[in-house]
This record gives sequence, structure tokens and C-alpha cells, in this order.
Amino acid sequence: VFIAQSRASGSHRDVEDEELTRIFVMIPKTFTEEDLREKFKMYGDIEYCSIIKNKTTGESKGLGYVRYLKPSQAALAIEECDRSYRAILAEPKNKSSESFEYDYYSNNMRQELRGNTLPFCMQPEFCSFEKPETRIQEPVSKRLSVVSRLPFIQEQLFALFDLVPGLEYCDVQRDPHTNSGYAVIQYSSAASAIYAKYKLHGFEYPPGNRLTVIFLEDGNDSSE
Repeated sequence: VFIAQSRASGSHRDVEDEELTRIFVMIPKTFTEEDLREKFKMYGDIEYCSIIKNKTTGESKGLGYVRYLKPSQAALAIEECDRSYRAILAEPKNKSSESFEYDYYSNNMRQELRGNTLPFCMQPEFCSFEKPETRIQEPVSKRLSVVSRLPFIQEQLFALFDLVPGLEYCDVQRDPHTNSGYAVIQYSSAASAIYAKYKLHGFEYPPGNRLTVIFLEDGNDSSE
């Protein structure tokens, strides 16, 4: 912020300035570029807005870029915008955008799970799942089945589910015919498994790939 403010009065823009004028934000998937511009124009003069879309379906990934004319404006947007946008300075363009998106999602997921919060569900437009209206009706257990259309990397999946306390093991398998991912997760308590399913079912990991998480019968009395 101090660097950005020191350059606020100058009109010269070098490569370093370019890295200080572009911000990366998490947005509702219903947002258009005009919606994005409307939300962030109050912080300064916007050069352009862009929304990251799935290359196959053309659907928004719920992520976008906003580039301002001055670093001070980008700094102000990061400081003043609603925390639900998770605004940060964007990585330089020479870094792989997919790698940056992956890191961004992973870091935010870690913060959300550790904080035991659901910030996006304060606003219905951000919710990617529906909260149950009644108590859980399905049989629960300490074991979960995780299915994905993409193959899993053992270390990454373990790290993701290990954010919920009580992980005992993560067994990753791969179907050689479909190349899809399948894994069995077990926690030390049903409470941890319920929380992991609630937080991670439907979660995009990596971005664009939704996880399907269901309970697996473990032979224990689920009434407890």
C-alpha cells in the first residue's frame, strides 16, 4: 500500500506498476463484466475487467480481474471492498493463470476451514450448496467416498481433507478406463466426517472440477 501511494501522483507506468494495478477477486458466478465493473468503479478509474471462464463450458469460474489506472486505486479496492470478494493483487501475467487460480482456491479453502466460517453464505448469491432444512436424514459414518471426474493426487487430497481434524487415512484409487478419481477417507469421529462432507461436497478442487462426497457404511452404529 505504501508503494502504491507513493506512485499515486505520477502518470508513468512501468512493468512494476502493472503488477500493482491488477487485482484478483472471487465473485458470484452470475456476475457479468459489467456487474464487476459496477462493484469496483467506486475505488478508481478501471482500465478493464475480465471474468475467468471454464474453457469447455464457457461458464464463469467465479473469479475475475480488475485493472486500475493507478496502484493507489488497486490498493484502495483491496482495503475497502467487501471481504467476501477476497481481493488480492494479481500475479504477474508471466505466471500460469491456472497455477495462480489453484493456489488462490487452496489458500482460501484452508482459511475457511480453519476459521470454521461460511462467509459466502451470508449472501444467497454466493452459496454453491443448499443448507439442509432438517436434521441429517441419511446414514452417517466416519468414512467418506470422494469421486471426481479428474484423477486425484494423493498428497493434495490428503492435505485438503486433513484440514478437518481427525483424519485417519486417505486411500486414493484410479479407474484406468475412465481416468476418474476415487478415494476413501476415514476420520476418527463421525462429527469430523459430517463436517468434511458438509464443507467439501460440491467444492471445486482443482477449480472447475466438483468433488462428490458421500458417506460410506463403516459398520458402526450411526445413531450415535
